Amino acid sequence: MVKLSTKGRYGTRLMLNLALHYNAGQEPVILKNVAKEEEISIRYLEQIIIPLKLGKLVKSIRGAGGGYILTHPPSKVKLIEIIEALEGPIALVDCIDDLDYCDRMPRCATYEVWKEANNLLRDYFSKTTLQDLVKRSQKKNPAKTK
Repeated sequence: MVKLSTKGRYGTRLMLNLALHYNAGQEPVILKNVAKEEEISIRYLEQIIIPLKLGKLVKSIRGAGGGYILTHPPSKVKLIEIIEALEGPIALVDCIDDLDYCDRMPRCATYEVWKEANNLLRDYFSKTTLQDLVKRSQKKNPAKTK
C-alpha cells in the first residue's frame, strides 16, 4: 500500500495551521497552541517542525512572543515542498528515483506505468498550495475563519 506517513499528514496540518494564522504583520504561532487546535502531541510537533525548518518552510522566533511563522506567503508554499521536506522524494517504487535499482528497467513495461502515476502525483502536489488548503479549510470550517 502506498501511504503518506503520520509525519507527512501531521506536518501538513501544522503548516496549514500556520497558514491560517498568516497575515502581513504575522505574529509567531506557539506549537502548544497548534497542538491543542490540531489535537496532535506537542512532542510530535517538536519533531516534525525540525525538517520544516531545515527545508526553510518555517522559521522560529525566539524569546517572549516567540513561536513559528511561515517563511513565505501560503500562496507560494507548494504541498510537494512540505511532503518532500517531511517524507523525502515522492516515489511510488524505488526504481523511479534510482535508475540503477533494477537492470530490467529498459524492458520493463510496468516501470512506465509507475513513472506516469508518480508524475501525476507529483504534478498534483506541485500545483496545490497552502493557500488552496486554507480555502478548503475555510469552506469546511467557516466559524474558524480568522
